Amino acid sequence: MSGTSLDGADAVVADFSAAPPRVLAFASEPYPADLRAELLALNGAGDNEIERSHLAANRLAHVYSRAAKAAMQVASVDTGQIAAIGCHGQTVRHRPDLHFTVQLNNPALLAELTNCDVIADFRSRDIAAGGQGAPLVPAFHDGVFRHADETRVVANIGGIANLTILAPNQPASGFDCGPGNCLMDAWIATHHGKAHDENGAWAAQGQVLPGLLQRLLSEAYFQSAAPKSTGRDLFNPAWLASRLDANDRPQDVQATLLALTAQTIVDHIGRHAPAAMRILICGGGANNQALMNAIAKRFRNGAVERTDAYGVPARQVEALAFAWLAMRAETRQPVDMAATTGAVHPCILGAIYPA
Repeated sequence: MSGTSLDGADAVVADFSAAPPRVLAFASEPYPADLRAELLALNGAGDNEIERSHLAANRLAHVYSRAAKAAMQVASVDTGQIAAIGCHGQTVRHRPDLHFTVQLNNPALLAELTNCDVIADFRSRDIAAGGQGAPLVPAFHDGVFRHADETRVVANIGGIANLTILAPNQPASGFDCGPGNCLMDAWIATHHGKAHDENGAWAAQGQVLPGLLQRLLSEAYFQSAAPKSTGRDLFNPAWLASRLDANDRPQDVQATLLALTAQTIVDHIGRHAPAAMRILICGGGANNQALMNAIAKRFRNGAVERTDAYGVPARQVEALAFAWLAMRAETRQPVDMAATTGAVHPCILGAIYPA
């Protein structure tokens, strides 16, 4: 899995022979700085996009191959023991309003490099069936984090934050609630040349700007009805710049962006899962203690915890989710996304590229 944070590719070797699934190994392969910069640039319109996108996809296949091979080495398994590699690809456009989504990938090349079947292109079938194409992980969360007697919300905080609502005796539902780390990452990159704000340290040096926070919260997306999904197409530096005041101190803007992520997560939970007793956090945002504290301060119903305490380390959840989706495709099991993406019927998600 490589998400909207654009920091690299995470891989797990997963055993689905029993429930819950078991992670045998984890590995991560960072993006080279120039590839990350190119992927960021490809999130917006630019010159010669077709050629640049295909060249980037070829480079991504090599990154994915290294991550997969590293995970197999840690697990002491060979390619003959791997049923398939599930590879989401790198999202550079997500426009369900226009009925398309683009994840850069070259699954044929990845199959060639690894000698494994590759399952990719998970989103387009959902969009073809009238869905948003994202988020796709709630069905997996349902099988791993559900509790029979309490309402739980899984908050996956990557570049974009998405929620999964697991209420007793109800189907899992979910949606993207807004920016996770993407705006904070972009802001600190602009002012300090860093890829991310380690543990929210820079945000902790600032003060939340109430006026700016209200301008950010006025974005119509936050009040729109589910199912819904979003990405850098909306929440990007230009979106932020249009709402800034020239006199805002950079560290105060960072503190306000952190507050925006926390507030939109808790606000959406209040509207869609008022009975929630627990928030389980996964994704890169789980490593930002300042963000975790901000969510806990606003969530008064119960506990805010990492998914580590519930069987899957926060860093591994999304990679395991796409291994699970690949397993479902490999075994021809449809996934019902009606309560999450709005797809009108269950679909087998993913296309298979044989080794």
